[in-house]
Amino acid sequence: MIVEPKVRGFICTTAHPEGLKAAVKEDIDFVRERGRVDAGKNVLVIGASMGYGLSARIAAAFGGGADTLGVIFDRPPTQSRTASAGWYNTAAFAEFAKAESLYHKTINGDAFSDEVKQKVVETLKADGKVLDSVIYSVAAPRRTLKDGTTVSSVLKTVDKPFANKTIDLRTKEISEVSISPATDEEIANTVKVMGGEDWIEWMTLLKSEGLLKGGAVTAAFSYIGPEMTHPIYKDGSIGMAKKDLALAAEKLRRLGLRAFVSVNKALVTQSSSAIPIVPLYISLLYKVMKARGTHETTIGQMQRLFGDKRLHSGAVTDEEAFIRLDDLEMDEPTQNEVKRLWDMAGKAPLDDIADIKGYDDDFLRLFGFGVKGVDYSADVNVDVKIDGLVE
Repeated sequence: MIVEPKVRGFICTTAHPEGLKAAVKEDIDFVRERGRVDAGKNVLVIGASMGYGLSARIAAAFGGGADTLGVIFDRPPTQSRTASAGWYNTAAFAEFAKAESLYHKTINGDAFSDEVKQKVVETLKADGKVLDSVIYSVAAPRRTLKDGTTVSSVLKTVDKPFANKTIDLRTKEISEVSISPATDEEIANTVKVMGGEDWIEWMTLLKSEGLLKGGAVTAAFSYIGPEMTHPIYKDGSIGMAKKDLALAAEKLRRLGLRAFVSVNKALVTQSSSAIPIVPLYISLLYKVMKARGTHETTIGQMQRLFGDKRLHSGAVTDEEAFIRLDDLEMDEPTQNEVKRLWDMAGKAPLDDIADIKGYDDDFLRLFGFGVKGVDYSADVNVDVKIDGLVE
């Protein structure tokens, strides 16, 4: 079929297999050009099909030669519908890994579930794999608990309402958005979904099963951001979950594990597109960082995680034990310029102060559209299989 983007709300309901394959290849080429990194020999990536998780898997495998096991939760194709973007990303990763004789297996299912955890344990044991690195990159909107209850996360403030500028991504108009505070139950549920409880479950299970090498390292991802986004992010319901994630890292360290939270740069993802205020901030940030030559994508961030920040071999951290991959974003001159542009938003022409095209391009690229060298007018086979998928 000919696949075109169909955007609904904050997601695209179609995905282009050839576009995503080309994007994965570009990321592989990027890490190769930057030089070898050390991720260890055996790497598990939980949440491996998109964004930071996919980039971590690419950096570990093609930048470090690692054998990788990925956990994804993606929709396969049907006769009338494309697969999810993560499915095609994983299929492309597997195809390139197979061509280079890199071990690559993937488990498709709910990472919160005991079933998937046990399948990971069984796969690692059957293949004689003991892990050097575990990347926890689960970004789910909801979680089914062991008693069958499903809880959802919310994008709300804590204690009091908050109002600030935002952008309508469809009309590109600046307006004011008012965000209401979360209830205690909503905060607790958000922590259940996006906090550190599941990360601890994963790591304690892997340790108890003897699947972690001595000195094995694990990292989960977070974001802090500038003061203008703190009410909705750092100090909001999501921020409460991220604080719990940091506490989880401390608990894991007390268990003798090398556990870190990596604070990453603001980038266009499915999750960030849904957060009020954040898309406007990102489009301003892109404008500034591209002009300064400091802009990075997820693959650049993950190459630095294993490279400059030495996650596996030494972990460069700040005084709070965070790995700061947001260092270029939070650079003072960068933030001063973003603040200046923020104050102009709604008064100056948007294209003069913000990289709206860059934002839109990155959003569509998440689903395989707008990638160089791809003929989007051609019929493509959407029935793509994932090599190494554990059934």
